[in-house]
Amino acid sequence: MSLTAHIPSHRKPRQSASKTALRAGVAGGVLSTIAVAGAAGPAQAEPVTQTIEMPTITSGFSTTVAASAQATQQVALDLETQANEDAAAENAAKKAKKAKAEAVRKAEAKKKAEAAAKKKAEAAERASRTAERTTLSASPGSSSASGSSASPSSSPSYSSSNATGSAAAVVAFAKAQVGDAYVPGGTGPNSWDCSGLVQAAFRSVNIDLPRVSQSQSTAGTQVSLSNLQPGDILYWGSAGSAYHVAIYIGGGQFVGAQNSNTGTVQRSLDYDRPTGAVRVL
Repeated sequence: MSLTAHIPSHRKPRQSASKTALRAGVAGGVLSTIAVAGAAGPAQAEPVTQTIEMPTITSGFSTTVAASAQATQQVALDLETQANEDAAAENAAKKAKKAKAEAVRKAEAKKKAEAAAKKKAEAAERASRTAERTTLSASPGSSSASGSSASPSSSPSYSSSNATGSAAAVVAFAKAQVGDAYVPGGTGPNSWDCSGLVQAAFRSVNIDLPRVSQSQSTAGTQVSLSNLQPGDILYWGSAGSAYHVAIYIGGGQFVGAQNSNTGTVQRSLDYDRPTGAVRVL
C-alpha cells in the first residue's frame, strides 16, 4: 500500500453551514405556521359547570328512621312472643284435657272398685247372718222369737237384763254407731276403729279411757265371759296386749268397729268369741 493512500475516517462528516441554515429555516417556518394557525383559529369554549344541591339528612330524619327500625323489630318480637304463648297455651290445653280424661278414668275405676267391695261386704254380711241363724236354729233350746239370740245349752248364760244408768248410755251410744265406717285411727263421728269407738262410748258418760286396745283391756276389773253385763269391754288377745275391743250390749250381743269391709256392726258373741272382758262401770 502506498504511504500516501487515503485512510477512511470514522468521524461523521461535518455538515456544511448552508445545510444547517436551511434546516433551521425550515423548522422556523413550520413553527411560525403553527403559531399563525393557532392564533387564527376559533377561541376554545370554556367548560360549563352546574352545581346540584343534594338534600341534607337532618338529625330529625335520622331519628325517625331509627325509631321506625326499632318499631319494626319490636313488632317482630311481639309476634314471636305471641306465637310462643299460643303454642304454650295449646300444649297446656292438651295436657289438661289428657289429665282430665285420666282423672275421670281413675274416678270411674275407683267407683267400680268401691261398688264391688260394697257388694262383696254385703254378700259376706248376708252369709254371716245366714250362718248365725242356722247355728242358732240348730242349737237346743233356741228361741223362735224374732230377734232373739239364744245360746246353746252348753254355752255360758249371758245377762240379758236391761242396762241402766251409765251402762245404758254407753250401750245406746255404741248401738247408735252401727253402720258407720271402719277407718284405722278413726275417732268419729262417722268413722271409727275398735278402740276409738270404745273410748268415745265411755267418754259420753264422762269416763276417759286409754286410746288403744292394749290399754283398754286392763282399764277395769277382769270379769268372766259367763258373767257379762251390758257396758263391759270385750277384748281379743291377752289382757295388756289385746288386738281388738268391743262393747257388750247384753243378750249375748256386742257392738264393735270390726274392719273396713263390715264397718261398725252388732254381732253375736258366737260370731267371734272374745278372749276376756273388763268392767269399768
